[in-house]
Amino acid sequence: MKKVKDILYKVSVQTIIGSTEVDVRHITFDSRNVLKNSLFIALLGTDFDGHTFIDNAIKKGARVIICQSLPSNIIDGKVYVVVDDSRIALSLIASNFYDNPSEKLDLIGITGTNGKTTISTLLHKVFSSQDIASGLISTVEIKFNKRSISTNLTTPDPLTINSSLDKMIKSGIKKCFMEVSSHGIDQKRINGLKFRGILFTNLTHDHLDYHKTFKNYRDVKKQVFDSLSKDAFALINLDDRNAEFMLQNSNAKKYTYALNKLADFNAKILENQMRGMLLKIKGNEIWTQMLGEFNAYNLLAVFATSIILGLDELSTLKKISQLEGVPGRFQTFYTQNNIMIIIDYAHTPDALKNILSSIDKIRTKNENLLTIIGCGGDRDKKKRPKIGEVAAKFSSKVIFTSDNPRNEDPELIIEDMIGGVSPVDYNKTSIVIKRDEAISTAYRLSIPGDIVLIAGKGHESFQEIKGKKYPFNDFEYARKIFTKT
Repeated sequence: MKKVKDILYKVSVQTIIGSTEVDVRHITFDSRNVLKNSLFIALLGTDFDGHTFIDNAIKKGARVIICQSLPSNIIDGKVYVVVDDSRIALSLIASNFYDNPSEKLDLIGITGTNGKTTISTLLHKVFSSQDIASGLISTVEIKFNKRSISTNLTTPDPLTINSSLDKMIKSGIKKCFMEVSSHGIDQKRINGLKFRGILFTNLTHDHLDYHKTFKNYRDVKKQVFDSLSKDAFALINLDDRNAEFMLQNSNAKKYTYALNKLADFNAKILENQMRGMLLKIKGNEIWTQMLGEFNAYNLLAVFATSIILGLDELSTLKKISQLEGVPGRFQTFYTQNNIMIIIDYAHTPDALKNILSSIDKIRTKNENLLTIIGCGGDRDKKKRPKIGEVAAKFSSKVIFTSDNPRNEDPELIIEDMIGGVSPVDYNKTSIVIKRDEAISTAYRLSIPGDIVLIAGKGHESFQEIKGKKYPFNDFEYARKIFTKT
């Protein structure tokens, strides 16, 4: 419980009506979750305006209202605080309400288009395996000690972040690894957090339905580096052409990692096989079960971050060599007749190209590479033809299917994808609208030794169609179909 005056620290306030000595027991930005004596924050969203729910919040017991404009009906006994930006206010208030938990542990953010989930999850595993109490906030889950909570946002809302960090601290957690998305930065979800360090993976075409231009997307990512203090660190993938731009105005201590350029941390792929890779890092050779150049970058980033945070080099390399992949990120299994099944979250042109080109480099070319791919509805339409082009170019066969069509017609989404396919690759393509039927079709088409890539949804356990989520998991369904006797 906190007084209003205490949780408004650092919030830019225009007007206050009522007493700031009032106690706040609960905070919410969803009027459906209001409790007696709650503080309700009215957010301006893309599809809604939280100010229209102020009356409902008060009827349910809200005592304090945070808003950007006063409602026409001011009720005696209630406290109204008009702020410059209610989203920034939410983040700062959430942090203050939970006693600024990000200042009490090492919070490490991972940002970039690809690799966030893999790197954050592997860092959590490395540190936990060395008896360093660690937490994880990722696309897949919020995890600490033996607790795991499923999530559906890459970067959760500020209340979830701060309440989770508070629970971690009370559980003895010393370090937390957190995915930081462009949406999370732009929507001010991470304002008020103190990061010990931020890691940049790469920047490619994604989320332009939201950011409109690549420049906007890039500039949003840069904001988190601009906000770092001089006692924090910034670690960038020097092989990415946007990496150095991220550091232009950063006060943080700067580190680099790369495969192709001279950097503070370098790695070299010595062998790249279907069963794993042999890497050379800091003069030491390690074998990993994880495949592909993109995973070489991920593992190097994990190593670099671990060393920056004080872990021993040799023991860290040993732990990295023992790591297994992350669910839905180049997750593999083999059938009895030696068909390799790969499940991956790749849903951008660059991510898909990385996966397919990595497979292409290590396969014999005597087998077929069959790709199952779709695109999400109500999202960036510009990437659909590019994904179609990449899928057809690098695969022996492609089955275009449904992803999460949401409120769009999946057939029209597929038409957009096929629009990017080169005429020389048309004969490789087929359409199977239903995703389960597409996977079953791949089972019938594949022969011993083939490779089947099921891309786009990764770890997701549902398909979103017309506002409803239907249970479906690529890995589980593929394993059932491909291992049946």
